Parts: sequence; C-alpha cells; structure tokens
Amino acid sequence: MTLNRRDFLTRLIGAASVTTFGPAIFFTQAFASTSPMVLAADPRRPQFHLLPAANWMNDPNGPIYWNGNYHMFYQYNPNGAVWGDMHWGHAISPDMVHWRHLPVALAPTPGGPDSAGCFSGTSIIDGDRVVAIYTGVVSAPEKEATIRDGVNSFKESQCMAFSTSKDLDSWTKNPEPVIATPPVGMDVSGFRDPVPWRRGDWWYMVVGSGIRGKGGAVLLYRSKDLLHWEYLHLLAQGAGNGKEAANPVDSGDMWECPDFFSIGDKYVLIHSAEGKAFWQSGVLDPDQLAFHPERNGVLDYGSFYAPKTQLDEHQNRILWGWIPERRPLEAYRVSGWAGMMSLPRLLTLDENSNLCMTVAPAVEELRHSPQILQISNSEEQNQNQIARMHIKDCCGEILCTAKPASGMFRLSLFENGETEKTPWLTIEYDPAQPNQIRLDEKTISLQPGKLDELELHFYIDGSVIEAFVNKRAAFTKRFYYQESSAPQLNITVSGKTARLSSLSMWQLTPISTNRLTT
Repeated sequence: MTLNRRDFLTRLIGAASVTTFGPAIFFTQAFASTSPMVLAADPRRPQFHLLPAANWMNDPNGPIYWNGNYHMFYQYNPNGAVWGDMHWGHAISPDMVHWRHLPVALAPTPGGPDSAGCFSGTSIIDGDRVVAIYTGVVSAPEKEATIRDGVNSFKESQCMAFSTSKDLDSWTKNPEPVIATPPVGMDVSGFRDPVPWRRGDWWYMVVGSGIRGKGGAVLLYRSKDLLHWEYLHLLAQGAGNGKEAANPVDSGDMWECPDFFSIGDKYVLIHSAEGKAFWQSGVLDPDQLAFHPERNGVLDYGSFYAPKTQLDEHQNRILWGWIPERRPLEAYRVSGWAGMMSLPRLLTLDENSNLCMTVAPAVEELRHSPQILQISNSEEQNQNQIARMHIKDCCGEILCTAKPASGMFRLSLFENGETEKTPWLTIEYDPAQPNQIRLDEKTISLQPGKLDELELHFYIDGSVIEAFVNKRAAFTKRFYYQESSAPQLNITVSGKTARLSSLSMWQLTPISTNRLTT
C-alpha cells in the first residue's frame, strides 16, 4: 500500500506544535522513532539525494536561491515516517547537491489558520525579504470545508510568512490568511498550493483547485502588495476521468501543486492529479491573461509527484519532485524514513515547444571511477567488457547512447549480475515503433520525428533509479532488496553491441559520510 500525499484523513497526528524550533529540539524530534545508527546503516537510504535525517518527507516547497545559497523547504512530519502533522522542513546548499539541514522553518500555530498543518507553497523574493505563501489547514464544518470525503472536513486558506535572515532560519507569520476562502459561489474540490510571481506592477498567483464534478482547475489572482488578492478567472481547466473517487485528485476533479512560469517567450503550466505530474506549454495572452496551451505531456512516468520549480543563480528553470515510497506503509514506518527529493532537473523547450529535461550539471561533480566501454567489432569482446562493468553500493550513474538500427534494443539493470532474477529496470526500443519506448511494463511516447540516436541516462541511489530517455521522457523507479548492504548493479545489453555509440558508468560520491545528508 502506498500513502498518497492527501491520504492523511485517517492518519493526521494531532500533537501540539510550536512555531519556532531550536536546533536541539529539531534534532531530538528528528530521531524520535529510529536511532541515527539504524538510519545510517540502512542501505536503501539514498546517498546523493536530499531527504531528512529521519521521518516523512513529501512535496518540495518554495525552493529558492537567496543570499548565495539554495534553500529547499519540504513537507515534513517531525513525529514519524508516515504522513501527518505537516511542517516545512528546511535544508541549505551551495550547489543544489550538497545539503545541510536547518531547523524546521514553518510549524502549525495552535489556534491559527494553519493549526492542522502547513501545506505546500512558494517562496519569492520581495525587496530585502523572502516571502512564503502557503496553504494553511484547519478543521471546519463540512459546509465550510474545501477538503471533504465524508470522513473529515478541512478548510484550506492561503497564508503568508516572511524572513529577512541570511539563512532563512527565522520566520514571521501573518496572523490572518491572505486569501481566506475560494471565490464566492464556486463549489471547489480543493483550494491549495499557491504560486505567486511578479509581472510589471502586479503580483499574480495561481492556486490549485477544481470544480466539483467537472474537473481540475487553476485559479488566477492578482495583488499589489501580496496581502490583498483579487480573483480574476480560471487560468486553466481540465475534465475529470469520469471515475468515482473519495479523493477528487484521483479522479482528476482536483489539480494540485500547480506551477506556472516562462521559458523564453513561452509559458509552462504543470499540475499533479491521478498519481502523475503533467505539463502544458503555450502562450499567455498579455491582455486577457489567458493561457493557450500548444503542447502537453507527462513529466515523469514513475514514482514522481508534486513537482515544484525555481530559478537557479543563472536564471535557469530547475524542477524538483517528491519521490514517494512504493513499499508497504508498515515497512517504511518501521524503517524510520520515507520519501526523498528528486535530483534537480534543468528544464528547456525545444523548437516545437516540447519540454526537455536533464539533470543539473552540478551532479556531474560527484562522478569518480569511470568505466568506459571500448567498443570493438567483436560482439564477444564487447559483451565481456559489459559483464565486468558494474556500480557498487547502488550509488552511481550510467550513460548509454545507441544507433536506432533494425532489430530490438534492450538494456536491463540487474542485482549482482543475476540475470535469472527479475531486473530492477528494463528499457526496450523497437525501431519499428520509433515514437515509443518501453520502460518495464510502461509504454512511453516519444516526440514524433526522426530519431538519430537513443540516449539512456540512469542515476542509481540506494533504492531509486531516475531514468531519462533522450532528454524527453523520465521514469523514476523504486526498487527494494532484503540484504543488509547495498548489492552491486550490473547491466545486460541485448541486440548487437555494434549499435552502441557509447556506454559509460561512474560511481557517485556520497554527499554524507553516514547517509544522513548533514
């Protein structure tokens, strides 16, 4: 069983929380359920992905470059490795790769508009301060609730906090919501995850929502001062899948975690629903403030949800996503940790406005111990070389390029070269179907057009594989093993190895000496 980010209705932890945390209190809470020694010895914990020292993590919140450092905030439960009691965890990095934990940034305020949880939001720079606008949640009668499933009723509002400190380690909350309710007369199926941005003299903001029984939607607001917001209209709307679901996100009647930003002269809208994250690219009418999509797709076909973007120090658009667990709830609860952040992904648009992504170049600094296939005309020699190539401790990177010649091409990742076992991941490409590729049992569409070369890129870390195909399709895979140490990873290549243009492997240097990313 996998716990959805919103399947908290029977698991909400009602422990009272304070609004500020000192380092000593944070450290005690972080290891409340599992000792640091046990956590550090767990080979399934990643070594170069960001995650808390312990407990539950989900959505990236308000990632921002500020005062020479990157800050990542994220949904965090300080009391256990299950969803509940949502806070904003906080980590800081000079390069989006090496992270240091800081105390919790935002915690529920008893009696405040976020007393039942500080949900997702966005950080922006406003003069000499950083402002976080986020969704606060309180218990409410059903007639006032924006989250209701027949079991619990919760009211969502958009809240604000700000910080002027160098490390963003102290925050002041606005005592009242900046948007207390959804638009009057609108029967929403959710109202959360605000995303503000500046355009001219105005601040604009989108909020994830949906029209009950009609489909997901993104609401558009504007403000002069970040405190007083005027609802304008729907920026985008979709249709549900027609299925009945207690959680409207599962039926597409609620679009959560929207993000809206420009790349060049185009705009991109992303949102999450039905267990996946979607993107659209198109144009924004500057007068009517209407978004007209031209292209669309899926951001990641695997274990990847609730993505969020930011600008890096060079004004590149960077995408982050939550990588949830795919093992039973009881297994990760006992382990003392659950979830991790994806690697930073650099977003661009091609000449046809299709979204492209690559892992940020800073990750390459972790490479060492390269293994490079010396391609020859001998199939036997090539296969013997490939058999000797491996990734130790499930901590490495693989880059393969191949010519799309006739015949099936298959690449599989195996534990310790035990090819009789089910592989951790298999990618198949058939030139007879040039616009699609299979990753495990999923058939993924590639953008139409002539494929000159097939590029496969893998990042393997503890119990996760982030796979990328031709910078167009992504697939994040969770895999689990029973050993007390991380096994070796080997690959097999089926099809003539003469089709290979290159095959390289690297070990990647852990960002922590003890898997606790501090």
